[in-house]
Amino acid sequence: MGKLDGKVAFITGAARGQGRSHALGLAREGADIIAIDTTAKVDTVPYPLASAGELSETVRLVEATGRSIVARDADVRDSAALAKAVTAGVERFGRLDIVLANAGISSPAPTLEMSDETWQDMIDINLTGVWKSLKASVPHIIEGGRGGSVVITSSLAAIYANENTAHYSAAKAGLVMLMKVMAKELAPHSIRVNTIHPTTVATDMILNDATYRLFRPDIDNPTRADFEQAALGLNRLPVAALEPEDITNTVLHLVTNTGKYITGTTQVIDAGGAL
Repeated sequence: MGKLDGKVAFITGAARGQGRSHALGLAREGADIIAIDTTAKVDTVPYPLASAGELSETVRLVEATGRSIVARDADVRDSAALAKAVTAGVERFGRLDIVLANAGISSPAPTLEMSDETWQDMIDINLTGVWKSLKASVPHIIEGGRGGSVVITSSLAAIYANENTAHYSAAKAGLVMLMKVMAKELAPHSIRVNTIHPTTVATDMILNDATYRLFRPDIDNPTRADFEQAALGLNRLPVAALEPEDITNTVLHLVTNTGKYITGTTQVIDAGGAL
């Protein structure tokens, strides 16, 4: 028996990284999955975004656990596409219990030098895209009348400032108050809402040349090893980057009965980085 037998979860950014890890973690505990990601190109993002093949691999891995999955190519900036994807999943599975608003981008740039497009894409995806994801999905949890759980992926960057991340930090900090307001609004429906705040996590959003240069501006062509040497300075525990599964463990705590009275909180998974 799994901790989430009979439950259904909607996960954004599920093609790879933390989103895929969350989909597999919840499926192994018995949940069926509604998954979205997008193959749309975002010109201001300095690394390749998810591919259709990566989303298909998430489907394969979830189905290998014995659970079912409905996956769609949908952009969190597109309310209609989000609503269509969630509705398809609810029609297939008959319910929705959990929402993981996980999709996000990174595009490091100096605050006064970044383009208007860089700022706007960040806010549209990392902040407004979360609101649109919740607007498309949470009403289905309310309609079910069984309560549920919403987990929003924020960041240590909402708590601890670093140069060249003003747009990212502003978006991630905005998610905290979005979470707190929704936690109050949804409490009468027994729906819990929390944010998670990871330090650096070893995903494609972090493991790329733009991030390496952000952490090691002193080197012309920094490598992952150079990045990890600098990233060790962020965390008090001796680790350069967490694994996606480390974040999934906290998500599972929040969405299962072990976290049934946790709502309106900021769950920090930072290896001591905020100390």
